[in-house]
Amino acid sequence: MNSNLENKSLLADEEEFCCGQMSERKSHHSDKVKKNLVTRLNRIEGQIRGIKGLIEKDTYCDDVITQISATQSALNSVARILLEGHLKTCVVDRLNEGDTEVLDEVLITIQKLMKK
Repeated sequence: MNSNLENKSLLADEEEFCCGQMSERKSHHSDKVKKNLVTRLNRIEGQIRGIKGLIEKDTYCDDVITQISATQSALNSVARILLEGHLKTCVVDRLNEGDTEVLDEVLITIQKLMKK
């Protein structure tokens, strides 16, 4: 897993993207950030396959739950990177354009993340 310093560097790169206008709601991640996110998601995909294998091998429940917890933590890291980039770029841009509805959107998104 990347260190906090590397994450901060990636988040600085995230300032290079913007979610676009309301009609074209699309992120534009830098290649470095996109590669980092895809690498993390590939690792998570492997963790999920590993959990499936543990279940198939009748692995002790507590060990499976520990792996599930680690996978959830990895997904939360991906979400945290995306959320921070979104707040620093997309949300700021929309607020600067006078679009305060973005605040409600962000609050809903944060509520969804906190349910987990």
